[in-house]
Amino acid sequence: MAAALAAPHNGAMRVAVTRVCPEADPADPAREALRRIWGHAEFRGLQADIVAEVMKGGDVLAVLPTGGGKSVCYQIPAILRPGLGLVVSPLIALMADQVEGLKQLGVAAARLDSGLDPQTRAAVWRAAEAGELDLLYVSPEGLAQPHLVDRLQRLELSLIAIDEAHCVSQWGHDFRPDYRTLGRLSELFPGVPRLALTATADARTRDDILSSLHLDEAHVFVDSFARPNLALRSERKQSSGRLATDRRVAELVSARRGKAGIVYCGSRDGTERLAELLAMSGVPALAYHAGLDAAVRDRRLAQFLSDDAGVMVATIAFGMGVDKPDVRFVIHADPPGSIEAYWQEVGRAGRDGDPAEGITLYGPSDIAWALRRIDGRDMRPEVKAVQVRKVRQLYAMLDGAVCRAAAVRNYFGEAGAGRCGVCDICRDPPALTDVTEAAQKALAAVQRLGGRLGRGRVIDHLTGRTKDVRPEEAALSTYGIGRDIAPRGWRDVIDHLLFEGLLAEDPNDGKPLLALGDGDAVREVYRGQRRIAIRRALDAHDPSTRSGDPRRRGRGDGAAREARSAAMDSLSAAARERFERLRAWRRARASEQGVPPYVIFHDAALIEIARANPARRADLADVQGVGQAKLDRYGRDVLAALAGGDD
Repeated sequence: MAAALAAPHNGAMRVAVTRVCPEADPADPAREALRRIWGHAEFRGLQADIVAEVMKGGDVLAVLPTGGGKSVCYQIPAILRPGLGLVVSPLIALMADQVEGLKQLGVAAARLDSGLDPQTRAAVWRAAEAGELDLLYVSPEGLAQPHLVDRLQRLELSLIAIDEAHCVSQWGHDFRPDYRTLGRLSELFPGVPRLALTATADARTRDDILSSLHLDEAHVFVDSFARPNLALRSERKQSSGRLATDRRVAELVSARRGKAGIVYCGSRDGTERLAELLAMSGVPALAYHAGLDAAVRDRRLAQFLSDDAGVMVATIAFGMGVDKPDVRFVIHADPPGSIEAYWQEVGRAGRDGDPAEGITLYGPSDIAWALRRIDGRDMRPEVKAVQVRKVRQLYAMLDGAVCRAAAVRNYFGEAGAGRCGVCDICRDPPALTDVTEAAQKALAAVQRLGGRLGRGRVIDHLTGRTKDVRPEEAALSTYGIGRDIAPRGWRDVIDHLLFEGLLAEDPNDGKPLLALGDGDAVREVYRGQRRIAIRRALDAHDPSTRSGDPRRRGRGDGAAREARSAAMDSLSAAARERFERLRAWRRARASEQGVPPYVIFHDAALIEIARANPARRADLADVQGVGQAKLDRYGRDVLAALAGGDD
C-alpha cells in the first residue's frame, strides 16, 4: 500500500517509495529503493536474498564481510515494510554515523542514546509515535530499560535488526553481557521479523547467536570472506621492547605517507606514545582510546573521517564505529586476541574496494600477554579454553606459511578457499625448514624439567651451557642434546611451539615458566605424526662466539663490507651504472612495501645481476640469488631497470 509522506524529521527528507505488504513480491520495490536512495542498480552478494527473506517476514542471521553492505539488508525492508525499523547497535559512534548517513540519503532515521539531551529525546519519540521515522537506533543497554521497551511496544515495528551480533556470543571475540538479554525480544515483539548481522562469526559462534536470540527458524546466510583487494602481511617482532616496535611501526607508516590508516595498540599509553612519535615525524596522527573525554574522542573521530591522509592510533575502542571507505592500511602494533577480532579490524581497510593492506607485528611476548588476560578473566572453564584456542589459532596463522586470506576463510568454515595471490606468503613464499626432530627434543626437555624453568634456562639445558648445573639435571637424557643448534635457533623453535600451543607459559609473576601444552598434539609430535616446520633454517652453534650464536653478517659486519667492496671493484664502469640503477629501483620498491631494501634483493644479488646483464627472464633466472618467487615478482622490473627504463 502507498504511504503518505510526512514532513521531514530533524531535517531529513522522507523518501518517495512505495510501502508493500509482507506478502507482496519484494524484488522490484527493493531494487527501486536501492536505485533511488543509494544510486545502485543491483544488490551485491547475498543482499537481494536477505532483503527478500525479511520482506516476507522471515528471521535471518547474516554473516557478510566488512564492507559487504550489511546495513542495506535491514534498511531497505525497514523503509518498505509498514512500521518502524528498530536497530540495536553497540556503539554511540556507530549509531551516529549510520543515522547521519541515512539523513544524507533522505531517509528519516534517528537514535536514542545516553548522549542526547531530554529535548532531543522527546522530539525523537514524537516523530516515532507520529509514524515519521523509518529507522530508530538504540543500544542494548537502552533496551534493558523497562520504560523504553514499554514505549516501543505501543508502536508498530517493521523489523528488529541486531547489528554486530557476534557480541551476543560468549564464544566470540567481543562478548557483551547486555547483548545476551536480547533473546527476550522474540517474546516482547512476537511476529516481528528479526535480523542478526555480523562480519565475523565462526560456526560455533553462529550457533550460539541463533540459540541466544531464539532465532530457531531463521534462515542463515554466510557470504564469502574473500577480500581480494586486501593484502595481508605479518612480521615477527625483532625485539620484545616497546621502543623497537614503535620505531618499526613509524617506518611502516612513513613509507605510506599521504595515505589514511589505522594503527591498533594494546594499551592507552601505547596509543599516546606512538601517536606522538608519528606526529614528530610529520605524520598527521591522533590517539584514540576509552580514557579520553568523549568530546575529544568525537572531535578526533570527525577529524580522521574528514582527513584524506590522517592516521588514527587507537585501542580496540576504535573499531565498529568507523565507516571510512578510503583507509589504505591497518597496522597492528600489538596483535588482537583472535582471528575474528583480527578480521574485524583489518577489514577497516579498503572498504571502497581499492587496494589496501593489513600488517600485523607479533612476537612471543604478545601471545603470553594475551593468554594472561584470558587467565585473569572471570569465565567458565570451557569458555576460557575456547578463548585460549582462538589465541593459538591466530598466532599459528601469523607465524605460518599458508596464504593469509585462505587461512582466515578456512577458519570461518568457507570451503574451497584458494590462494589470494596478494598476501606476503603468496607473493614471496618462504622456504620452510622441517624442525620436527628439534621440536621433539625441546618438548622432551620441558617435560623432563617438569615445567620449573623459563625458556632461557631450557635453552641452556638443551645446549649444555647451564651454569653450576646440578647432578640430577646433568643426568637427564636431554641435557646437552641440542649442542649442534645455536641458542638463537632454539629460540625460534620454542617460539613456534608456543604459537602452535605445543608449549605453554605459566606467567609466574612475570618470570614465565615453560610447560607442555596440548597433550594429544605433543604425543603426535613425539610419534612423528605431526611435522613441525618454521620459516627459516636453524642457526648452527658457533664455537667462536661467546653466546654460541653465529655472528650477524649485516651491514655493520666488516668482512661482509670487504667482500662487497671487492665485488664492486671487479665490476666494469657499465656494470656499476647498472648496479646503481638496480639499487634505485630497489629503494623505490622497498619504500612502497615498507620493508628494508635487502628484503627485495641483497647487494650481492644486485651485483651479480649487474655483472651478468641478462636481457631475458631465462637469463635472469640463471643468476645466483634469483629464485623463482623473486623472478615471478620482480623479473620484469629488473629487466626494465637494466635497460634503463623508468619502472
